[in-house]
Amino acid sequence: MIVHICPQEAWQAAQDEGEYRAASLVSEGFIHASRPEQVLQVANRFYRGTPDLVLLWIDPQRVHAQIRWESVDGDLFPHIYGRRNMEAVTAVTDLLPDEDGQFNRLS
Repeated sequence: MIVHICPQEAWQAAQDEGEYRAASLVSEGFIHASRPEQVLQVANRFYRGTPDLVLLWIDPQRVHAQIRWESVDGDLFPHIYGRRNMEAVTAVTDLLPDEDGQFNRLS
């Protein structure tokens, strides 16, 4: 499984539209994702204190777009090069910060 951190509002819009297009797809050419063990580090680096986030748990075998494993700061991250089809998402869970804004656990 790979995981994508997503604002709840964007996930709701994707459900209404039938596909998910992250802003990074336009600005960087791909959708950022992580391995499950990377999620908390990514969340604390880029989303600290952000409420209303969800984790999209994605089965890479179901993703129609190309997935490339690319090095970022010495670690490999999965990047999805294209729109991510909805049936690739196998679960959605909340990502909630603690009172101090830090993310310490996956739901």
